[in-house]
Parts: sequence; structure tokens; C-alpha cells
Amino acid sequence: MHRSLMAVAGLALVGTTLSVTPAVAADKESDPPTVLARNQAGPLSLDVSPRGTVWYSQNFAGMLMRILPGGEPRVVARTAHHAELGAVSVNKGVVTFATTSNDGRTRLMERRRNGSIHRVANLSRYERRHNPDADAVYGVTDLDPSCEAEWPVDQAGPPTYTGIVESHPYASVTKGRARYVADAAANAILKVRKDGSIATAAVLPPQPIVIPEGAAGIPECAVGHTYAFEPVPTDVERGGDGMLYVTLLPGGPEDPSLGARASVLRVDPSDGSSEVVADGLLSATGLAVARNGDMYVAELFGNRIRRIPAGMDHAVRWRTSTSPGDVEFADGRVYATRKVFAKGQVVRFPR
Repeated sequence: MHRSLMAVAGLALVGTTLSVTPAVAADKESDPPTVLARNQAGPLSLDVSPRGTVWYSQNFAGMLMRILPGGEPRVVARTAHHAELGAVSVNKGVVTFATTSNDGRTRLMERRRNGSIHRVANLSRYERRHNPDADAVYGVTDLDPSCEAEWPVDQAGPPTYTGIVESHPYASVTKGRARYVADAAANAILKVRKDGSIATAAVLPPQPIVIPEGAAGIPECAVGHTYAFEPVPTDVERGGDGMLYVTLLPGGPEDPSLGARASVLRVDPSDGSSEVVADGLLSATGLAVARNGDMYVAELFGNRIRRIPAGMDHAVRWRTSTSPGDVEFADGRVYATRKVFAKGQVVRFPR
């Protein structure tokens, strides 16, 4: 989700709205990468073509960017009135991206090989009409009436609620004849067919946590009860096994105050079922899947990129990197965006 819900441990619990101060200091960066672009305004989304062309977003400036091999960054598309642009992916020369206007309208767009820009689908209209997580129950459901009366609704929102109508496309990928969109506010993966029609591929599971002692503003009677946060998908990638792989924020603080609660899920696009591949991640906002099955995860507030070896259920150390927003794997190398909150960069790590 996109709006604040609750305060725990003195922090606003948010979905896709993130604090601008990294909570974990980065170590000195190892194996310095090649910097391909500097001074970028919120480069939160990235993809690389098989021939090495880098496509990425400047989300905060509403720009789609391209770097040809050996070239310089170039603006190839802009949004009107600096609306947000993100969810960049490329397939066979066609670049998919999404726009989010200030009034909440969201669109899936494409840039064709000839440079023309076309609308693919109206995502916010689908959300208004279908609200995929309308039946999902969030919050805490087992408080007695006296405890509910103490719940600080003005600060924390209702103790229990169902999915609201809201859209914020954060990532995309093409698989076969369809494009899949990770909508971080809809809490779902959407399937966009070639004709622009939309279906819900998966509604992601709520993310539970036991309310701890000392949670700011939360009544003592609620301590020890389970609060189900909204799931916030931040990237979607296709795997060699036909499955989709999704990074998932836990819908609460993205710093370590409640622990490293982000995860990578394996999603079956045929029936929407999902299972955890690896958890214990901190603010996982970007994912890359290599051909050998290894995965790389950008941990935004962890100031690092970690690797999940093929067949393993946990991430291992790979590189420190300040505020990485997204990560991709192409031609045997890892590409990433970093320093995304100020003077962002696009980088390529050595083999």
C-alpha cells in the first residue's frame, strides 16, 4: 500500500513510501563498479538488453533513460508535469514502463523499436473496478472490544481493514505474450495481455508480525497480538522454470526496527500460488535472476546487494553498495542503481 497505517517502535509504517535516510551505514565499497550514469533523480528501476543497452528510470523526474554500449545517458521519454515514471523492462527491443500521475492514475506504457510511445493498459481503472485484494484482511483481528476502544485510529488507522483501492506499479517483466506488473499499492501481480486487457495473476499474502512491547502509541492490551501488514511487491522477474520471482516488502518499517522481514517469493502465474524462496532480507527493492538460477537482491536500506545461490533458501554476502534501488543480470555481469535518494547512479560490477 501507499499510505501510512500505523506507528510501531516510533516509526511510520508505510508501504511504497520509504524514508529518505538509510538506516544501516554502508561499509567501504568492495570491488568498485564502473559508473555509467551520475546525478540521476531516483533511478529506482533498471533493465539491460542482451546487447548491453541499459534502460532505466529517473522516477522522481519522470524520465525514461537509455545508455547505449559505450555511450552516455540519454532521455528517450518524459512524463507530463513530472509524473512518476518507473517499472522499466525490455523485451525484444520494446521497452515497457509505467507512469503514476499526481492524482493517482497509473498507466502501463511501451516504447517501440521506432521510438514511438504508446499506452498499453489503464492500471488504476482496473484497480478501481476489481481491487484484487478487496477480500484480504489486514491489521489485527482478535482484539476484544475494550482494547479496540483504546486503539489510536487517528494515528494508526483502523485496527482491522480490507484492501483499499490504490495503484502504484513498481516493476514489470515480459513472459511469453504477456507482461506482468508488480503493483506495490495493489498488493498484487497483474497480468497484462497483448490486447491491453488485465487480469490478476496473484494476490500476495499478508505479512504478519507480533506487536512488540513498547510499540509507540499502541495500547498495552494489543501487545502480543498478530498484526497482518500489507504485502508490497517491488520487483518481478521470470525464472528459467516458468515461475515468477518477486521481491516483497513486509508493509511496515523498512529499517531494521522490526527485523529484516523482506523476502523473495516464487509465484506460479498459472494459479497465483506463492511460496517463500528466501527471507531475512532488509528492504528488498530489486531482483535479478541469472541463467544458472542465482538471484541477486538489492537491499535499499541495508546498503548492500546480496546473492541467493541457486537451490538455497537464504541470501549470502555479495557487495556493499549505498542505497541500491534495483539490480539486473546481463552478459555475465550485475548492473545496479544506487545512491537513489540523492545524485543517483547506474553502475556495472566487474565479472
